[in-house]
Amino acid sequence: MQRALEVAPGALTWTILIAPVAASFLFAPYIAVAIFLIDIYWFVRTATVVIGIRSTYRKMKAAMLQDWWQRCLALAVSPATPDPRRIVHAVLIPTYTEPYPILRETVRAIADADYPAENKVVAIITRESDRPGWENVHRLQQEFGDRLKACLHIKDPLLPGIVVGKSAAMAYGGPVLRRELDAMGLNPKDVIITDLDSDFRVHRQYFAYVTYQYVQDPKRLECLFQPIPMFHNNLWRVPFAVRIMASACTQWQMFLSSRPDRLVAFSSYSMSLDLVIKADYWDDDVIPEDSRFYWKSFFATHGRLHMVPVFLPIYGDAPEASDRGMPWERVKTHANQYNQIKRWAWGVSDVPYATVRLLRHPEISLWLRARRYGYMIFNHLTWATLPLLLLLGAALPRLLSEDWNLTLAADQ
Repeated sequence: MQRALEVAPGALTWTILIAPVAASFLFAPYIAVAIFLIDIYWFVRTATVVIGIRSTYRKMKAAMLQDWWQRCLALAVSPATPDPRRIVHAVLIPTYTEPYPILRETVRAIADADYPAENKVVAIITRESDRPGWENVHRLQQEFGDRLKACLHIKDPLLPGIVVGKSAAMAYGGPVLRRELDAMGLNPKDVIITDLDSDFRVHRQYFAYVTYQYVQDPKRLECLFQPIPMFHNNLWRVPFAVRIMASACTQWQMFLSSRPDRLVAFSSYSMSLDLVIKADYWDDDVIPEDSRFYWKSFFATHGRLHMVPVFLPIYGDAPEASDRGMPWERVKTHANQYNQIKRWAWGVSDVPYATVRLLRHPEISLWLRARRYGYMIFNHLTWATLPLLLLLGAALPRLLSEDWNLTLAADQ
């Protein structure tokens, strides 16, 4: 069963790509009509995405002009609205072989954020065997320790049986961070955890913005906050094609932020420590942790998970080869980009997990389960198929039959 579900996304993708070719020999007119309908769908979808991007852009411009911490302080405290000054942000950063200058900029952005220093905790996860990583963390503790409530170093021993990667690092670091926060006497409901990629830099208003939204939302313990990723840190160093893909990724996330019902955790995101505990932290048997954590939270809250768009940017790196300046740098950069897109699009870690558990949770409404599952399957399939169908689909009947033309199809 598990293996069949893992194969399903790839099998469906190839079926969609091969079916028009095979059908064109017998049903060329119908294939032409189908491709025409796909073109219309793509036009409508493009218009919808552009409208969503424009809406998000306006909200981002407005949000970036606000002093969110002052707005937090202006809130009336009540049993339904916790005191924002009690909310602590704990940032969990897994890293391996990340150059010190990049890691330093990540921590510096946290320290510089417009939020009280005594309410910011940074926890950096390195491998236990990564001695250069230890030294990096030590330097960061010395430089930024007095600008944070705590700067913690978590050493991951890489326990047997795990799939080494970000998710496994978070799976180990999450419980360790919780113990440290418990030792500080902090209530899990007053702690917001941010899963932050080691090359991502938060906006100065990020923590205050999330706090403002968090304390006002009566369902705050079942919320997951998703900022807008912008891959600007190294945008002008990477090849043109990678720049295009990075920009497209940002625009797609901007569209999804205009449609929270379709939004899923991506790359770096925030939620209460209470939700992290309820979801039983991250899993150590997958590499991409973001979508898996979304589904874990979705099921842990019995479908009540609420995705909250954060209309502020968070700045990351576009894929880039580590050996800059070498002749093969551009080739490796494109390969890194391809592998990243392949991981996102394939769905091998999401589809089996979600399929099995959606059947095990009848307490979640059938409509909600079907809608979320449909979005997931549709997105995974269209990533790999729509571009090729749009590029080559209209030419298929003509390529396979020299006697075929649109006029003949109309007569038929």
